[in-house]
Amino acid sequence: MTEETIESRAFQRAALSSEAHRIIGLLWILGALMIAVIANNIASGQTALLYVQTLALGLTIACEIFTLAAVNRALRTNERVPRIIWLIDVLIDSGLPTLALLLLINSRYMDPYQALVAPAVLLYFLFISLSTLRLNPSLSVLTGLLSALGYLAVSAHVAGMYPGPEAGSSAIPRVYFIYAGLILIGGIVSAVVASQIRHHVFAALRKAELQRELERVHNALDIARSIQQGLLPSRQPVLGGFELAGWNQPAEQTGGDYFDWQTLPDGRVAVSLGDASGHGIGPALVTASCRAYARASFLSGGTDGLLDRLNRLLAEDLPANRFVTYAVVLLNPFGSHVKVLSAGQGPILWYRYADDKIENLEAQGIPLGLMTGVKYGRASEVRLAPNDLLVLVTDGFYEWANPDDEEFGLARLEAVIRECRDCPAQEVITRLRSAVASFCRGTEQLDDLTAVVLKRKPL
Repeated sequence: MTEETIESRAFQRAALSSEAHRIIGLLWILGALMIAVIANNIASGQTALLYVQTLALGLTIACEIFTLAAVNRALRTNERVPRIIWLIDVLIDSGLPTLALLLLINSRYMDPYQALVAPAVLLYFLFISLSTLRLNPSLSVLTGLLSALGYLAVSAHVAGMYPGPEAGSSAIPRVYFIYAGLILIGGIVSAVVASQIRHHVFAALRKAELQRELERVHNALDIARSIQQGLLPSRQPVLGGFELAGWNQPAEQTGGDYFDWQTLPDGRVAVSLGDASGHGIGPALVTASCRAYARASFLSGGTDGLLDRLNRLLAEDLPANRFVTYAVVLLNPFGSHVKVLSAGQGPILWYRYADDKIENLEAQGIPLGLMTGVKYGRASEVRLAPNDLLVLVTDGFYEWANPDDEEFGLARLEAVIRECRDCPAQEVITRLRSAVASFCRGTEQLDDLTAVVLKRKPL
């Protein structure tokens, strides 16, 4: 067995619990045997033998009760039972059948040689089989070995004290060596059974522990998901001349995408979208940091140099393999001009309703957090005419592939935008989701999906 098996607290408790049940069962057997011995000796009038047998059984019962107390104490305190107690217990298991056999021989109820092959010999196998409940193969082998030696000792006693059927020979007949060998084999078989039970018990405990750990992880992820979803905006800002909609669906319970909007002190509204590399709990923490830095920067430092500040803060926090693509749209709710800043985030699609054209706005620099000292360019300025759309999506949309390993792609994304150019902003997102799901035909979502649509209302 491995050290992990031996040192497993849960396994030790299971083994001790099994031993407690073994001792309780043995005490019932000893109690019944005590009653039978007393009744038999009273009926036969053998008072002296009654005292000897009662004393022996009483001492055995006392030892088993002491062992049971030690086992129960170990269960309560997670301590180990002293080895000496296990050894005494093994001596009892192997000695009781030997004692019973000696008492049977000395009682003269039957011929001593007949007693050596009487059904009473099966007591050895009963106690050996009970030893498997210790879940310790070594103790089962030791029980079998001591039982076999005890049987041979009784056989030698009989051969020495009582003349054999053949010319008074004092040698132990060969058949009794065979019986002793069978008893030893019983101990070995019990050890194999104990080893298998031990293995299965440990496997079951390990599985249960993994299941509990998995449930704890799922509970933690559920909490993380609820917190992350709670950070997404729940109410629309006041946008006199615009419609605004956002949507997010992580690939796992938590994701690395987010969207946000925030009313600034000067009355403008900042509409943000971020996508941290990867997906899961790690990127979720990164996007939470990015969102917190961005909201604080809008209030404390304004929008000038925003990307420079965010990049410096994230580069100081993130490891080398982490980064965030980020875009923010700054708009006056009652105007028509918007400013767009992008740190590696794309596509940012500007659909011009009047001429039915789509322009992909370029980023001002690399994703946030890759390196310090990066200087980002000036924001792109866009004048949104009535019914114009500004669509921001993360790469989960256009990189999602169908069963033929064909990605949805930007061309299909743009086609959907054209098809729903007269729809409200929320309907545009719904159509995009439906189109991607229909194209992919049930393939697994491998990346987070996030979309933000800004639409200039018609006059």
